[in-house]
Amino acid sequence: MAKEPVAIVGIGQTKHVAARRDVSIAGLVREAALRALADAELTWADIDAVVIGKAPDFFEGVMMPELYLADALGAVGKPMLRVHTAGSVGGSTALVAANLVSARVHRTVLTLAFEKQSESNAMWGLSLPVPFQQPLLAGAGGFFAPHVRAYMRRTGAPDTIGSLVAYKDRRNALKNPYAHLHEHDLTLEKVQASPMLWDPIRYSETCPSSDGACAMILTDRAGADRAPRPPAWVHGGAMRSEPTLFAGKDFVSPRAGRDCAADVYRQAGITDPRRQIDAVEMYVPFSWYEPMWLENLGFAEEGEGWKLTEAGVTELDGDLPVNPSGGVLSTNPIGASGMIRFAEAALQVRGDAGAHQVEGARRALGHAYGGGAQFFSMWLVGDTPPTG
Repeated sequence: MAKEPVAIVGIGQTKHVAARRDVSIAGLVREAALRALADAELTWADIDAVVIGKAPDFFEGVMMPELYLADALGAVGKPMLRVHTAGSVGGSTALVAANLVSARVHRTVLTLAFEKQSESNAMWGLSLPVPFQQPLLAGAGGFFAPHVRAYMRRTGAPDTIGSLVAYKDRRNALKNPYAHLHEHDLTLEKVQASPMLWDPIRYSETCPSSDGACAMILTDRAGADRAPRPPAWVHGGAMRSEPTLFAGKDFVSPRAGRDCAADVYRQAGITDPRRQIDAVEMYVPFSWYEPMWLENLGFAEEGEGWKLTEAGVTELDGDLPVNPSGGVLSTNPIGASGMIRFAEAALQVRGDAGAHQVEGARRALGHAYGGGAQFFSMWLVGDTPPTG
């Protein structure tokens, strides 16, 4: 039996900020869920199951928070699943929900991801000891900076590329009312003059710490027929993982990322991603990861990703817009960051992205990664139902 086509009929986000002290975790997630329900013109009674995800529980210090969030999300007496794959969890959570619909286990599923990082200290929460290495890390940037430096050494990329990405994404964020950082007076010179945090990553080239939630409602073909507006459709989705450390691991372009993208493209019938995909919402917590992932995802040949960035190809009005929403560099409630990428991709093909809409976007890729560049989740969405 063929898989059931999966449609995204509802999308909701909170306004992402440094600290939402006006709501509890339950209030935060309910806010995003209610906006997704309103977008789909559905009620709690229309939801068959809930799939929720977040980053490590020690970020807020509340263990297994899904157990007490069921009431806030209308899940009392309904199946509720928790997903966790580190920073890629938002994407993985959406894929689990999509698979439930695709397999006809449930017809309409609410999927949601969140983080309330103001209730902890994410930087030190991410400063975990790495086996067989000196304990010199401070935050995720301390782990990833050597990989960025390796990319620069491998490709000969000039040290200005990171600032170009950061400047682009922060300007895109000004067009997104939900984005955390709205830096109206930012200039390229200010980015390049910002303090060095983890060589070669500067302060303005790194992601913020945000409170926020994102929700989507996924449904089958019959549910899509009842939707108030044309939905986005899932054309392909996949997850891949690999160990944090192993002999021969390529930290610059992990195999799990390459394999994940290849699987998604195969499902969606994509043979030339550079030409066939209209917009990309890519998980870029540190600006240098844009050119690195452009190569890992097949948009550029090895060593050529930084040239696309430098040429303006990834600008909002470029040939391949990357992170029109402002991306993780502008908004980072870690557990939700991957789902925001997936949701923003869906908004693009629905034509509902507002001021950061990519003109004529018919296919968009949502991408997330997590851990030590070891967990990957991606989906490709389109404006028409998948064929085959």
